[in-house]
Amino acid sequence: MQLFYSQDLTANDTLFSFTKQESRHIGKVLRKQIGDTLHLTNGKGALFTGTLQSNDPKHCVVKITQVEQKTQLPYGLHLAISPTKLNDRFEWFLEKATEIGITQITPILCNHSERKIIKPERYQKIILSAAKQSLKYHFPVLHPISSFNDFLEKHAELSHHKLIAHCQEIEKKSLKSQIKPKGKYIVLVGPEGDFSDTEITKATSMGYTGVSLGTNRLRTETAAIVVCHSFCYTNELE
Repeated sequence: MQLFYSQDLTANDTLFSFTKQESRHIGKVLRKQIGDTLHLTNGKGALFTGTLQSNDPKHCVVKITQVEQKTQLPYGLHLAISPTKLNDRFEWFLEKATEIGITQITPILCNHSERKIIKPERYQKIILSAAKQSLKYHFPVLHPISSFNDFLEKHAELSHHKLIAHCQEIEKKSLKSQIKPKGKYIVLVGPEGDFSDTEITKATSMGYTGVSLGTNRLRTETAAIVVCHSFCYTNELE
């Protein structure tokens, strides 16, 4: 099944017109014919099934015949992660995290962060493409970049389970021991140089539990994928 996307789709729509870019893809690249069945989503959980009424490469139109609301992930995972020095590694993380399953992503600037500038529009396109490819109907939310301290303060009152993954030789729990099925979590993953002592101290003072991802020292993007997969796997076992 191929999935098309528009954030403007609503449950009340009976006809939908694709953008010029999507119309060209449908009519000229995919060579869809009038009467073909198409599947669409608004990224907010709705799956729309429709019949192609016009395959004009400049203006494709679909008639919506069915709307189905898909269930969300059984867990909530908000990952706050420092952007990597090499941008392609961060983009790889965004793609794979979306495919595996994640609900929210916030890039955070830490004391040891080497990348200060990100490309949110490009990141959003990567998430969109990965969500469509992996047939996700609830797309993860990409939040604006935030400083480490501002992120902690903004989420201080949330009742989520809060974890910080770091490499310091101090008391930590295993990530596996901290994940409970169907829970809501905020997890912090630091830059290549790890979180600073000051950041770890502040996070733990605000209710974050230090966690280990294993005995191997991982790259930032690898650590983030380990976190995503751990939550996915734990909830699939439930």
